Amino acid sequence: MRRHSALLLAAAVVGSTITTPASAHAAAWETVVDTGSFAGYSALESEWAIHYHSGAIHARDQVVVNDQFPNWEVKGDFQAPSSRGTWPAFWLTGVNSWPPESDILEFKGDSRNWFNTFRTSSDVDSTIVGVSSPGSWHNYRAWITKVSATDVDIHYYVDGQWKAVHHARGFVGKPMWLIINLQMEGSSGSPGPSVATYYRARNVYVGRSRA
Repeated sequence: MRRHSALLLAAAVVGSTITTPASAHAAAWETVVDTGSFAGYSALESEWAIHYHSGAIHARDQVVVNDQFPNWEVKGDFQAPSSRGTWPAFWLTGVNSWPPESDILEFKGDSRNWFNTFRTSSDVDSTIVGVSSPGSWHNYRAWITKVSATDVDIHYYVDGQWKAVHHARGFVGKPMWLIINLQMEGSSGSPGPSVATYYRARNVYVGRSRA
């Protein structure tokens, strides 16, 4: 039996009602990836590098927390598959080294989202949050803020509700890719699905404050 997977990225623009921390208003704010990048194929290609063979795309712009850009917001709306053997993710990972890693959306074959922050392979914070009907539209968000010369705090949200803060040592100054991908089996169990599987995204946004 053949297993089929697909990453289907849909587009719509809706207003956000999420309130950003007050510290963002003290500095100039600029958009890095706006919500229109899923409006059509040309817009998608202008902001995201697409790899059809792996079911993954990554943003062409990188996220780098430093003195110049001390605050970042990364968010998007997703319809995520959550059946056994499906492993969707929306995450940040180091460009030049691993870690850093921050998992904003990660389902591993059930209806629980894993917010993970890897400082090393053995030093990781995980906050596991149940999501009602992951296959419906939900907003997943990370607010990343520089708190020292080397460290950041990462605040995680689902549908505008704060779920956790992870302190991340050594993230400052390290560029990170933003990736949307759908894998099968692995940490999500096996067997994978035997029918077409869809992972939909819209309103993906990246912004930062300029000091």
